[in-house]
Amino acid sequence: MYGSSAELPSDSDRTAFRKAEKKYKLYKTTAPKSRKKQIQTVDLSEVYDFRSVLQTFEQESRTPPGIFKLRSDFHLPVFCFEDRPGFYFIPGALSIEEQSHWIGESLTSFPQPPNRTNHNAIYGSIHDLFIAVQSGKVLTRAQNTVVDAQHDLHSGQDNLDACKWTFSEESESIPKRDSCNSIVASTLLRKLRWSTLGLQFDWSKRNYDVSLPHNKIPDALCRLAKKLAAPAMPVGEEFQPEAAIVNYFGSGDMLGGHLDDMEADWSKPIVSISLGCKAIFLLGGKSREETPVAMLLRSGDIVLMAGQARECFHGVPRIFTDEENAEVSILASQFSCKDDRCLAEYIRTSRININIRQVN
Repeated sequence: MYGSSAELPSDSDRTAFRKAEKKYKLYKTTAPKSRKKQIQTVDLSEVYDFRSVLQTFEQESRTPPGIFKLRSDFHLPVFCFEDRPGFYFIPGALSIEEQSHWIGESLTSFPQPPNRTNHNAIYGSIHDLFIAVQSGKVLTRAQNTVVDAQHDLHSGQDNLDACKWTFSEESESIPKRDSCNSIVASTLLRKLRWSTLGLQFDWSKRNYDVSLPHNKIPDALCRLAKKLAAPAMPVGEEFQPEAAIVNYFGSGDMLGGHLDDMEADWSKPIVSISLGCKAIFLLGGKSREETPVAMLLRSGDIVLMAGQARECFHGVPRIFTDEENAEVSILASQFSCKDDRCLAEYIRTSRININIRQVN
């Protein structure tokens, strides 16, 4: 589902959803008389901004055409589209402190085995990646040495050679600067694209593999998801978090249009938490031929998709990582104050999305 801005199809193959992706994706051009790449500006005039929607509602008690405020006893304002039943937008639901906490968890705890990541297929289970980043270490292929065999026995790893990879001091990497046999931990973190919590999702088979080792979703995340899911839940029922996928986005990354259709009961919502850099989210219809609506996602925003909305194609064509538009300076300063410089550096140019699901 991930892709770069160069991977979209030609005009002849482009559906209404693809056209919208092209409209908002990241383009870089070379400035005249300069070799420096510049980011092209994007027209946001047709992009819904729910921060502004909330401000207008609080000041004037009105919403734009096609949008209404949900009537409920939920403790935060919830907005919906009239023509997208089952879609709920909760702007600014998480405080700066809560955002900081879940960013930290997403980079330190969530990629830990037995949780699987996109790195498993190449390197096997990687323990303490973020600690290795802080220490400036290098992941190196050991020579004729079995490393962490006991850990890997319980990791459900894919790669038979994965036990030969271990972290070492940069000066100890052997052979030095050999990209086939070593990779700097900070580079590995930047190449992190997803991790899976709770029941493990098998991307190749597109289903949940209950045979893979896993831990339950952390209690604090379960409590948060249950609370946030309330506006979209059937009366008298409580959301039961069983799995989560954490997506990591960097500059130029996008998430192509797709459906989240592997859960048994679509009446239960997917709870989607946005953290870090601002993004554009596209919500289409049941066909890629239907023109999607575009909206801004900021750090701390929550999206719920349940019922009919689960049948709608959706994606993220654009992440704003430039300082002017990312809108993360206040968030990054939280980590600077705590001397967590690696976290601050990462989130200034990245977006994290935690989406929690009830599988059964």
